[in-house]
Amino acid sequence: MLIAMVVEAVLDDAGCEIVGPIGRLAPAVESAEREAIDAALLDVNLHGEEVFPVAEALAARNIPFVFVTGYGAGGLPPRFRGSPVLTKPYRAAAIVAALAALLSPGN
Repeated sequence: MLIAMVVEAVLDDAGCEIVGPIGRLAPAVESAEREAIDAALLDVNLHGEEVFPVAEALAARNIPFVFVTGYGAGGLPPRFRGSPVLTKPYRAAAIVAALAALLSPGN
C-alpha cells in the first residue's frame, strides 16, 4: 500500500486525476467497467489475485493500460504479451513516461 501511495503522489504531481488505488480484484473490475478512465497502471498481483480480468475489461472499452510487475513480460499470459510493461523496481519518471506513452496521439 505504501508503494501505491507513492505512485499516487507521483501521478498527482504530474497533473493526473486518479481513480484508485484499488487493491482488490472485484472492485478493480467494477471500476474498469464503469469509471471514466483515460489510461491505467495495473499491478499484476492484487493481494494474491491476478489482474487480468481488469485488463480484459479495460481492453473491451479500448482503454490503454500498462502492467506493473516484477516478472517482466514473460509473466504475462499470451493474450497480453504485447502489452506495455513497467518492471519493478521502477523510478517515478518511468511511471509518468509510461502513462504519457499510452496517452500520446497514435497510440
